[in-house]
Amino acid sequence: MAACIHTERRPRLNSSGLRNLRQKGRLPGVVFGKNADNEIIHISTKQFEKWLKRGASGFIELQMEGDRSMTVLLEDLQRNPVTRALVHVDFQLVQTGEIIRTKLGVKFVGTPIGTKSGGVVQIQAPYVEVEALPKDLPTTVELDISAMEVGDTLFVKDLTLPPEVTVISGDNELLVSVSKP
Repeated sequence: MAACIHTERRPRLNSSGLRNLRQKGRLPGVVFGKNADNEIIHISTKQFEKWLKRGASGFIELQMEGDRSMTVLLEDLQRNPVTRALVHVDFQLVQTGEIIRTKLGVKFVGTPIGTKSGGVVQIQAPYVEVEALPKDLPTTVELDISAMEVGDTLFVKDLTLPPEVTVISGDNELLVSVSKP
């Protein structure tokens, strides 16, 4: 089920206009897609932060004024480097018959055996880049790390994905390791 966020169009604003928008609790953003015009929007910062805290994966239904809605995926998120406050968000428009390229969140399941002997879990990449039709796209990918000992590493090639999903990330891209402190 896609999360639903109310969206409004916004005019092009200078930096002080964008700052005023953020102070009113609105997050500036853009929706882009293949064969579609870019939509300059703003959404509720509070509502978007709730979605981020729930895991920030899967489709989002942007509900525009006039009963129009768009199904999108989070493409990029920009934060203030000092305060970590949200500054801008980019969404990719999902078109049902088109293959889309996106990043899927990797959910690490279990507690590695190596942590009992003092090992430390180091997550290198919490996402993996994939291509698929929207209907075949899982919201997250689970990776069981409970059998990992100190010195073990898991790579993108160790993920189990449906055959309809093409992995774009390199097979030897490091996802997680258990190392000595």
